[in-house]
Amino acid sequence: MKSLPSRPDVGHLKKQAKALLAACRQAEPEALQRFRAALPAARGRDDAALMALGLRLHDAQSCLAREHGFDGWADLLRFVEARRAQADDPQAERLRWLRLVYDGDLAGGSQARRPAVAARLLAEEPSLAPDGDPWLACAVGDVAVLRAATRRDAGWVHRPGGPLALPPLVAVTHSGLAELPAFADGLRACAALLLEAGASPDQSAGSRWPPASLAAPDAAQPLSALCGAAGKARDPELTALLLAAGADPDDGESLYHALESPACTGLLLAAGARIAGTNALYRALDLDDPAALRLLLAHGADPNEAPSGPPTADWAAPLLWAIRRRCTPAHVAALLEAGAQAHVCTPDGVPARTLALRFGLTEVAALLPTPALGDPSLPGRGMPLTEADRVEAFVAACARGDLEAAQALQADGCALADRLDAAQQRLLPELAAAGCDAAVRTLVACGWPLEVRGGDIDGTALNQALFRGDAALVRFLLARGADWRTPHGFGDDARGTLSWASLNRPVPDGDWPACAQALRDHGLPPARPDPSDPDAVLIEGRPYCFEEEVAQVLSQMPVCSAP
Repeated sequence: MKSLPSRPDVGHLKKQAKALLAACRQAEPEALQRFRAALPAARGRDDAALMALGLRLHDAQSCLAREHGFDGWADLLRFVEARRAQADDPQAERLRWLRLVYDGDLAGGSQARRPAVAARLLAEEPSLAPDGDPWLACAVGDVAVLRAATRRDAGWVHRPGGPLALPPLVAVTHSGLAELPAFADGLRACAALLLEAGASPDQSAGSRWPPASLAAPDAAQPLSALCGAAGKARDPELTALLLAAGADPDDGESLYHALESPACTGLLLAAGARIAGTNALYRALDLDDPAALRLLLAHGADPNEAPSGPPTADWAAPLLWAIRRRCTPAHVAALLEAGAQAHVCTPDGVPARTLALRFGLTEVAALLPTPALGDPSLPGRGMPLTEADRVEAFVAACARGDLEAAQALQADGCALADRLDAAQQRLLPELAAAGCDAAVRTLVACGWPLEVRGGDIDGTALNQALFRGDAALVRFLLARGADWRTPHGFGDDARGTLSWASLNRPVPDGDWPACAQALRDHGLPPARPDPSDPDAVLIEGRPYCFEEEVAQVLSQMPVCSAP
């Protein structure tokens, strides 16, 4: 593993990554071997196969980060920032470090914890060691320090304290270091000691997630120790320890956040966790694996539970939400077997089966009952098609990417796209958000309006494609007139979508530099340096931050103007 200087420089590291990429593109043997040794996607490939990958700047950055012992470029940058900040302001060192250990909901802010970075800093900076400080000991799992603190003052286990003003049991169970095997046993031992010393298993702290803050927590949104064990660490042993000590499983958060761990979910349900009103059933439908859903249903979850609020309220029932989330037939079958109403309709009267066909889910639709008078998805069977049935058949054909069938329904010159209602029009952004490329292209070819907004970000199909880094679909939509200026639900336009997505990479294989090039080729003005912020650029006077390679593309003149 390569070492970093005591005061590493981000700019220097960026230059190193660019030099590595340039050397790779020149097929220099040393550069190719570095990629093979550090980058999982390059491992075991010969020179020709490695060159064929078309490696980009973010790959070189990832390679460089891994050479220095980090999982990715973002972790390396956070480490460098922390190192430099420590040198600039040693007094704030521990608070900055704790913000790498804990999520923003306890540390204040919207940042996510970076436990690997925190562990690396702890190993390299002796000043971060607990050294008798029980609050730091809670974060790292140093049970000896907690034992000594309890001998000195038995009452400390009941009081919040430390830089984050956390009750000690909350500080232990919410520590992101629980993800790392080197710290997990120590944190469990700390929790056991605190409980033995009389700490309440129901200790909690108000959320500091914005608009709340570390200085002004939101007491109405408490985060319990159990939520940390089951929903953050997702540690069955820690969860069982708290439940055995009497922790209340109905804290309003633990079950919802534990669903990605069937073991923790099972422990909470066995302890009597209430399902109704927690939104856990709807959350289970967001997960690819139906195991959590089946577990909830087996413990009495209501398969027809009414949603508690938006966005699920727009879909009226778990079955309809499952369709909207494009759940598998296994999810839908589990709901139906548990008693979900198969004839349920959306608030505007669309039956579940029709909704499934609108989303192109033919296998799911096959599990649901057909309408009593014919089947709009199968022209020629049952009763003659009404005009509404014909439109639904047209929508279903488009949603499954069947352009031939969709065109056949318009063979008499009837423009069925002109007869779409608002919900049918919103299918374009919904399907774009789901990555249904063939369906989106068919809908556009059949006349769907391009600027309709929908999906989780309440954006156009173009915004949805940008979010996913789907450069081919972005270019397709722009070539057919999609407007990058159309705003989305978060108050910005395609620029803001590209900014957030390129920095956060919500889809593993997204190609945001190519998306940026498509936008430039279709009229997005060039980015200019922001004199007030070296990390930002200005586009038509508005400041944005982008992933570095994206920023480079946006700063260049258009390569071409062709689709």
